[in-house]
Amino acid sequence: MNDLAAVPQPKPHKKYHWPTVTNIALARAVRGLFPTASRGSLDAINALEHALTAEFQSSVPPPVYARSVAQGRAVARAVLAWASTDGFTTLNNCPYTPPVGPGLWVPTPPTFVPNPLQPCWGQLRPFVLTSSDACAPPPPPTYSTDPASEFYALALEVYRTNVNLTDEQRTIANYWADGAGATGTPPGHWIAIMGQIARNDSLSLMAAAEGYVRVGLAVADAFIGCWQTKYTYNLLRPVTYIQDIINPDWLPLLVTPPFPEYPSGHSTQSGAVATVLTDLFGRKALTDTTHSDHDLTPPQTPRTFNSFDEAAAEAALSRLYGGIHYSTANTNGLAQGRCIGQVILDRIAFKR
Repeated sequence: MNDLAAVPQPKPHKKYHWPTVTNIALARAVRGLFPTASRGSLDAINALEHALTAEFQSSVPPPVYARSVAQGRAVARAVLAWASTDGFTTLNNCPYTPPVGPGLWVPTPPTFVPNPLQPCWGQLRPFVLTSSDACAPPPPPTYSTDPASEFYALALEVYRTNVNLTDEQRTIANYWADGAGATGTPPGHWIAIMGQIARNDSLSLMAAAEGYVRVGLAVADAFIGCWQTKYTYNLLRPVTYIQDIINPDWLPLLVTPPFPEYPSGHSTQSGAVATVLTDLFGRKALTDTTHSDHDLTPPQTPRTFNSFDEAAAEAALSRLYGGIHYSTANTNGLAQGRCIGQVILDRIAFKR
């Protein structure tokens, strides 16, 4: 990660109240990163900051408290300054004309959004990867409409799976759907899982901070790497292929997102997070209560996993059950994510 030296360091031999530093830094950084956040979100951020400020200020010696506030503000300024140079301003939903040809992405039902989402996201500066294609997966199978081809078989698998879904498969597809404004976002789901661990295991501030940093780095670089690959191949979605070649009346269980198919973003980010969390916590069993914790809709019963890798594998498989990814996008996405997670472990020296 670049420019670590620019992060303000605490003064040697001076005492700090690190919960106060964290409170001030997070509140200021979040407000700075999301200047168009809703009034409700801003009110919630401000209320939490003020509540913690009142709690800490009453118990921390004034010189220590003042020094901690100053440190938090300095850290927030440095984070926001660094974030402002990642390319987001110009790359966010950049102008883009999708290529045209056999096997290439086209708008998908039901809304047929003409412009695919975030075509330049793969060009953002990664946090840890040396380049967005550092863990690029192999190319997808060659497009073909031949019933004897591998590509046809992949599409047929999606079709047959979806027309014969079991109740459990439907549950898995919906559980990991994580659509914005409905069940939360894919990275939000894993951040919530990290929050459950912090709460349930009574992690220290240091341990919780490291866990959140690991997850944040993993999901951020996973989506940059994944999106770089998506717009390298611009592969068409199963609903397009199946309606054209197999059954014109078929629709997937889940609404197909408006961007190219290969690889699966859910799979890539899940593989990356599982890798960095397994390194931190080992093979840890968990019961995911994200939906009930956050009153997400539609309500979902918590699911239990024997490990982070098992949860990631189910998240990947859910995209086949949802009818929006071929199985190669899921398996290769998981592998891409695991590679990204390992790069993070190799390049970042975490303090235990």
